[in-house]
Amino acid sequence: MKKIILSALLSSTLIYAEGVFSLGHKNYGVNFSPSANHVILGGNINYFVVDNLSVGASFNSWLGSKPSMNKFTIPITYYFPLEYSVNVMEYMVRPYVGVLGSYTFIGDTGKKYSHYSNYSSFGGRIGGAAELSDILYVYAGWLQIKDNYDFANINSGHPEFGFGMSF
Repeated sequence: MKKIILSALLSSTLIYAEGVFSLGHKNYGVNFSPSANHVILGGNINYFVVDNLSVGASFNSWLGSKPSMNKFTIPITYYFPLEYSVNVMEYMVRPYVGVLGSYTFIGDTGKKYSHYSNYSSFGGRIGGAAELSDILYVYAGWLQIKDNYDFANINSGHPEFGFGMSF
């Protein structure tokens, strides 16, 4: 009986282990987020510690803003299994949810921006991701962040879009 249960569990895991969101895959990607005053451009790497659950690191830079800003982030994201996917233009789109913590480095502040200082943030994200091939995927969603500035706590959100490769 134990052998039958173990075989059933192993075979069901093998079925779920296919695709870019499976155990052991490393996803590399680029991302961008438009905003009113700037564009956020960055790169990320994620490792799937179990099927559908990734832990990663990303680095983003704000283009078009003064002073210069760069952010290092640690995200944890869960991609819902295929049975929860939605068919969009013949691609299966998996919903995802995630949490993240980050630290933002403020660049050359000088006299004009002397009131700015480095700060930490935390937040969440929701959206959908689609596998375009065995190694390519795209995602789109909403990112909600609470920044902990020295002088205020600011809650803001913006769309996120990106693509990546998985190996």
